[in-house]
Amino acid sequence: MLAPDIGSTNSHPSDKSPLVRSNIMRRISSIFGKHEHRQIGGYTEFGSINVERSETRTLGTFAGVFSPVTLSMFSALIFLRMGYIVGNAGLLVTLLQFVIAYAIVIFTVASICAISTNGAVEGGGAYFMISRTLGPEFGGSIGTLFFFANVVSSALCISGCVEGLIENFGPSGYIIKALIKDGHWWKFLYCSALNTLNLIVCLIGAGMFGKTIVFILSIVCTCLGFTFFSFFYQGPMPVPIPDSNILVHNNVSNITYGNYTGLSSATLTSNLFPNYGPDYTAQGELVTFASVFGVLFSGVTGIMAGANMSGELKNPGKSIPRGTLSAMAFTAVIYFGISLLTASTCDRFLLQNNYLYMAGVNVVPVMVAVGLVTATWSAALSNVIGGSRVLEALAKDRIFGSLLNFIPRGTWRGNPIAAVIVSWLLVGLVLLIGSLNLIAQLNSVLFLLSYLATNMSCLGLELASAPNFRPSFKYFTWHTAVTWQLICLA
Repeated sequence: MLAPDIGSTNSHPSDKSPLVRSNIMRRISSIFGKHEHRQIGGYTEFGSINVERSETRTLGTFAGVFSPVTLSMFSALIFLRMGYIVGNAGLLVTLLQFVIAYAIVIFTVASICAISTNGAVEGGGAYFMISRTLGPEFGGSIGTLFFFANVVSSALCISGCVEGLIENFGPSGYIIKALIKDGHWWKFLYCSALNTLNLIVCLIGAGMFGKTIVFILSIVCTCLGFTFFSFFYQGPMPVPIPDSNILVHNNVSNITYGNYTGLSSATLTSNLFPNYGPDYTAQGELVTFASVFGVLFSGVTGIMAGANMSGELKNPGKSIPRGTLSAMAFTAVIYFGISLLTASTCDRFLLQNNYLYMAGVNVVPVMVAVGLVTATWSAALSNVIGGSRVLEALAKDRIFGSLLNFIPRGTWRGNPIAAVIVSWLLVGLVLLIGSLNLIAQLNSVLFLLSYLATNMSCLGLELASAPNFRPSFKYFTWHTAVTWQLICLA
């Protein structure tokens, strides 16, 4: 009896066709064979992790996934842009946008978890996982998007860190006045210095970052604790508008203070609905629903921070789903809580004209500065480390031909030195944009495209009943993939 034709429409993945038999034999061979990488024309096949590589995997779920994802999702948004969002969009639209943003990322996480539980995972994050199931061409396009998204996200966090430093130590600093200078090129100088500091840390290695990230997260959570306490403790008080807001200081009305009212139902009512105004950090450009969502969504794009560290995780298949989902739940509670407390305590004029209002109302203002700097700096560093790993994986598979052949050779003790330097240079170019809000919108677009492509890849694998796609993560269906793929596109 003849074997069924591979190309026949009557064949099914469960049939013992030559293709499936070959796939089964390959899996059996990988189980009983040596744990080595096999390369065909530069492309490393999807196999078991070799012994040498396993010795460099030192991070667990909390340090390797939960902490970097949480810090990346807080980044510049939690301390620096809640006033911008709530003050312009109002509480109801803000909560609606958070629901939309978290719905997009949670179903994208379902796709990522499905891919990460489909087999052994090496460095390169989501790119490695997708390319080993769909091939290097499809995976390469997604990996390129992820790489550029990480580069822009690092620039976003660096810009947020510098803006926070100027607001706290600049001409009208909350902590120390006139310690550092303000101005477009001064900001670029500070951003470049911080970017270079990230380069030095990355050259030393990601291991040091992994050892300190739990400590950094504890600092940020302590600062958030003081912030929540201040909302309940502080009474009504005037809060000065920063000197950097030339829209207010050049106005003839000369109103240079906003009002912190304390918990008030009247204040909450006045902040329920949208009232879009000019953005004083973008030359007075009028804020819109889309621009607010662009900034807000940039605060929830850190879901890939854990997957990008796949090469340093002891058990990526378990750590990525557990760590990412728990980090999303934790950050959602914090974001919703701060949105509600902000709308209940600050008048709209203050929120629209002083994005760092938290420092003005905090019982210990330095806590906001510490939390802002540590959250943004660690997120920027996490994005550079993750992005460089993706770039290294792309170069190893020769996705760009011989253009990036120098990257796989430029490694030291498993650290992709050349990929880190390329990432550093590209971050420096993005920093020339200057405005944090403009970088945030570009960042959101790139991540939305990345999530769209990730959902599309899982949709294709599921509908095609690919024999090499058998994830152990059970909360994934093609319905979620297609629904949120369309929403990302919209």
